[in-house]
Amino acid sequence: MKQVPFIAVEGPIGVGKSSLAREISNYYQYTLLNEIVEENPFLGNFYKDIDEWSFQTEMFFLCNRYKQLEDIKKYHLAQGQPAVADYHIFKNQIFAERTLQSQQYEKYKKIYYILTENMPEPNLIIYLRASLDTLLERISLRGRDIEKNIDPAYLFQLSSDYDKFMEKFSKDHPNVPVITFDGDKIDFVKNKQHLKTIFSEIDQHLCVSN
Repeated sequence: MKQVPFIAVEGPIGVGKSSLAREISNYYQYTLLNEIVEENPFLGNFYKDIDEWSFQTEMFFLCNRYKQLEDIKKYHLAQGQPAVADYHIFKNQIFAERTLQSQQYEKYKKIYYILTENMPEPNLIIYLRASLDTLLERISLRGRDIEKNIDPAYLFQLSSDYDKFMEKFSKDHPNVPVITFDGDKIDFVKNKQHLKTIFSEIDQHLCVSN
């Protein structure tokens, strides 16, 4: 049976997930799914005091992503309409494991597995990674007030967590292709040739899956 394309763009904060998902949506005419970020009422406090605000922040993200994926499944994928998202819900595990206390994390995992059961799974993942300097530069350029207090050490550790998680994900999900791009070497916003390179890679995988 032919798969309905569902692409997820992933990577650490500031790497360009939303920008690339938007470009993919425009180019392929896919439904665009953007995660809710600035609407999270706990996020500003989270960057000031991670220990105090991590559980509220992660629960807000989990519930909103759950609702978004329910809607994309029901109203788009089930109707044969391809989609691209600027996240995969597995990112919740990366952030929660890093920020939550052990007892909180155990409670969180139980809720996570209940909510994500039967969720739509992307059949292609684009992983954007970059050095700390590049991430900090891009975060500064987009100028979100809530991100002004991001600790560079937290961001560096998060990038490392992503690399480890993606390596494990690729081994555990051999049928889900992961295309990795180095944000230090490729800038699809400033260089449209880089964007064409990304589209070319996507085309190859879409042809194989279809």
